[in-house]
Amino acid sequence: MQAEQGALRDAAGDCPAASPSARRSRLPSGSLARLLPGNLARVPPELVRGLGQTVHGQIEDWLAGAIAAGQLAPGDRLPAEHDLAAWLGVSRMTLRHALSELAQRGLVTRAVGRHGGTFVAAPKLDQDVTTLAGFSEQLRRHGMVAGARVLAAAQIPAGPAAAAALELGVGDPVHEVRRIRLADGHPMVLEHSQFPAALFPGLLECRLDGSLYELAENNFGQRPHRAKETFEPVIAGVREAEALDVDEGAPLMLVERTAYSRAGLPLEYARDLFRGDRTRVVIWTSELVGEL
Repeated sequence: MQAEQGALRDAAGDCPAASPSARRSRLPSGSLARLLPGNLARVPPELVRGLGQTVHGQIEDWLAGAIAAGQLAPGDRLPAEHDLAAWLGVSRMTLRHALSELAQRGLVTRAVGRHGGTFVAAPKLDQDVTTLAGFSEQLRRHGMVAGARVLAAAQIPAGPAAAAALELGVGDPVHEVRRIRLADGHPMVLEHSQFPAALFPGLLECRLDGSLYELAENNFGQRPHRAKETFEPVIAGVREAEALDVDEGAPLMLVERTAYSRAGLPLEYARDLFRGDRTRVVIWTSELVGEL
């Protein structure tokens, strides 16, 4: 019997001796009542304690659902850990486990110090890769303002990777543009694009803080029509962390892309790094044509 109780405690993450109603305290006054609107502010979620379920996982799901439903808005500060843990009827360790998982998912941010705490993070930007659209166009679809900070722009000889992608000879001239892309003023993407110099003469004399795809179409009559993209999870090094305002080791998404004109001419070779905490990839699929 004692072994079974120990196993139950391990699975639940809290001592199961008391009844659920006894474990949950009354709603604390002050910030908790004001912060959790609607039914969240009245009754804590019913947490099931049993083998095969974890309490911290249920808390994580509950808070994630509240964020998705708009019951907790970006910038909202969660109550102090001891208040929220007492209201839920769990230990602070269990609550911290749930909050840590939410932070890993990019749903909350955690800060220390006098003005620290746990805050609901800004929603992730959906990058719909089903159709080819530049970063500026993607942001316009979300009602956000796109910006760019140019780090470097120069003509360089094509390396092996760029030459292969752009169907050039190694050493042929390409225009290299490195930028930090901004969403409502916040760094989101570290871009590294290369364009065949022969197709885009004078590109480096143009303004490069807007949409490069629109620039390519309006000034050079070349509009990317399709692209081959690969996605690879990576982590931020020192330079990437500084550029994107994230911690060293933070998750990033590397998107390697070759864009083509309608006629199949390679126009761009790019390696872009997206913040993993602020973006997610959306792909629409449809039924395969024909039988496998």
